[in-house]
Amino acid sequence: MDKRYDVIIIGAGPAGMTAGIYAKRAGLDVAMLENAAPGGKMVKTFEIENFPSFTNINGADLSYKMYEQTQALGVDYLYGDVIDVIDGDIKTIITDDGNEYKANVVIVATGTKERLLGIPGEVEFTSRGVSYCAVCDGAFFKNKTVVVIGGGNSALEESLYLTQFAKKVYIVIRRDVFRADDIAQDKVCSNPKIEIIRKHIPIEIIGDSKVTSIVLENVDTKERTTLETDGIFPYIGADPNTSFISSLGITDEAGYVVVNKEMETSLPGIYGAGDCNIKTLRQIVTATSDGAIAAQNAFHYIKG
Repeated sequence: MDKRYDVIIIGAGPAGMTAGIYAKRAGLDVAMLENAAPGGKMVKTFEIENFPSFTNINGADLSYKMYEQTQALGVDYLYGDVIDVIDGDIKTIITDDGNEYKANVVIVATGTKERLLGIPGEVEFTSRGVSYCAVCDGAFFKNKTVVVIGGGNSALEESLYLTQFAKKVYIVIRRDVFRADDIAQDKVCSNPKIEIIRKHIPIEIIGDSKVTSIVLENVDTKERTTLETDGIFPYIGADPNTSFISSLGITDEAGYVVVNKEMETSLPGIYGAGDCNIKTLRQIVTATSDGAIAAQNAFHYIKG
């Protein structure tokens, strides 16, 4: 592709789309480059109750509202899976289909990807009972039993969503307390369809053509039990989606992008925004803040 942009934003989640809005409004020629639908993890979130201006909104709806705004402003939407970024006065972005895109500024806003359990049976039964998206696959488990692994906000929120379909939802947590907000905990504890299994970890997923059970181990006694289930939804955290910039020296050991308060990396003209950055709070509202800051500083960098 011959066209050169002022700014290319890799990722079209809340950070990327906000960066697109701010950069375009600043008069820059802007593209977002994404390998899936716009919205990132928002698309997979059933209910969002902590984004200012909406008491309650479905994640896919909020994603589309943000996307509509980028398109109304004229931000180009490019599709591709980025495999490399080459630094220089003009940056080159290479995708897995062989396309190359060039820009004065690159904003990395690729978020995170779900962390795997790393136990036997997980890979074999992915899409055959193991799912990482309750919103995507919950309807397949109508009147069935499911197990959610994890004790954070995502695990509890998705457990509540699954109660619309499943007859029984087990939540398995390693500790004896949750890491989630009190509001989410209260909803889970008061839901008659949900049972909490504390101080256990998953050891193995068992099945034939699909999942039939999961083996759990008590963290104190090491006693193992087998729990019959039709579906397993792991929500045990996430890792940064930044392997394509691993050679640039702008990430930490875990792969998170190292930025200053201006969202600048150590390489001029390359910025980070959203959940892929090193930060203490990964939320939609903090991602949008990062995107706005990155875009404004990109404008100043280009206009010099």
